[in-house]
Amino acid sequence: MMFVMAAVMEGQLADLSSWQTTDCSIAKAMDLVGTRSAILILREAYYGTTRFDGFANRVGITDAAAASQLRKLTEAGLLTKQPYQEQGKRTRHEYVLTDMGRDLLPAVLALMQWGDAYLQPGPAPLLLVEESTGAPVRVQVRSESGREIALEELGVRVNDDYLDARKAARH
Repeated sequence: MMFVMAAVMEGQLADLSSWQTTDCSIAKAMDLVGTRSAILILREAYYGTTRFDGFANRVGITDAAAASQLRKLTEAGLLTKQPYQEQGKRTRHEYVLTDMGRDLLPAVLALMQWGDAYLQPGPAPLLLVEESTGAPVRVQVRSESGREIALEELGVRVNDDYLDARKAARH
């Protein structure tokens, strides 16, 4: 028996063969952070790593790969470079999360949560908890009212504001 569970595609989106995924936000996000090293650099930034050597060492990549990914994430606005200077040494830069980088946290934690559930042979290596209470933390899809939404309850519709902005840009 085959189970088909999918989001509810609304209006003109219901016929998948009649429209293209032009300007897909998922594709744009993957172009930016869709490599192993990019996601692991962000993981390290969430864990508190700020220095170039720390990223390269903890992610296990070459200096060239670290430099390339840090440059890409900085140019995109997920990280910002801030100068620092240790006593008696030249000025260097550390990498700090921006609001844009911090806002990606739920997506990265969702990958971790999924990996814990489906890819680990036993218990998860790390637990996500609310620091002040120790209560478990989970990434979930919820409506604005707070109700958890299952895939088959998720509606997908064309955003009229997007269409209006596209029309305005053409004129």
